[in-house]
Amino acid sequence: MEIRFQSSPKEVKGMCTEELRANFLVQQLMKPDELSLVYSHYDRVIIGGVKPLQQKVPLHNEPELRADYFLERRELGIINVAGKGTVEADGVVYELDKLDALYLGKGTKSVQFSSVSEKEPACFFLMSTTAHHTYPNKKMTKDEASPVNLGETATANKRTIYKYIHADGIQSCQLVMGLTVLAEGSVWNSVPPHTHTRRMEVYFYFDVPGQHRLFHLMGEPTETRHIVTANHEAVISPPWSVHCGPGTTNYGFIWAMAGENYTFTDMDPVAIADMR
Repeated sequence: MEIRFQSSPKEVKGMCTEELRANFLVQQLMKPDELSLVYSHYDRVIIGGVKPLQQKVPLHNEPELRADYFLERRELGIINVAGKGTVEADGVVYELDKLDALYLGKGTKSVQFSSVSEKEPACFFLMSTTAHHTYPNKKMTKDEASPVNLGETATANKRTIYKYIHADGIQSCQLVMGLTVLAEGSVWNSVPPHTHTRRMEVYFYFDVPGQHRLFHLMGEPTETRHIVTANHEAVISPPWSVHCGPGTTNYGFIWAMAGENYTFTDMDPVAIADMR
């Protein structure tokens, strides 16, 4: 498990492209038959990915956690972004189609990931946060996630938002998680841009064709930087950072948040005209 520490706004102002990518871009999350994990000191989240092909891949414990098992003091959100797969948690098997989600609460001891078909494998994105209370394990399908349509074709931000783990959905300690799918012809995400200093956020991009890229904007609203991202890559967004951006085609992205405030709508909008 890779460990990443926090960076202040002052540090980020002086970072070159490679330094920005090394600190905030998470690549190679979907390795065949392998669990990939990155521990971020922003709210002590763990970002992960697993792409099982020929075998079940366990959620193994990490020595840095100083725990008897991975979810001894943590909770976990899982969203599948590819073929049909299964997650087995303490002997209970959950089948996840594309864009289905699963929440596993504190105290879940055994977790294994697998794909139904090796030719069309599942790709599970993971986000884990610290937990003080045990909430029940629960699956939610895409259709159950109360989809909301926002934006307009005229401003290239027509999109559908699916909310899974939040105050009015699957209950958790501090994890908030869902995804956004942009309509054909739309490329801009998270409009209006915003910050939320009470919680950090991770963006995981999916369904991005190989020849296309995303330009993820980050940094203070008047000191923006950008990170070019590809399919199945994630960006860690600090609480003080704006997060938005365009792609060269439409795409989908998972948003996962952790921190002090559990309210989905808690954000501080930034006028586009004020960004620099």
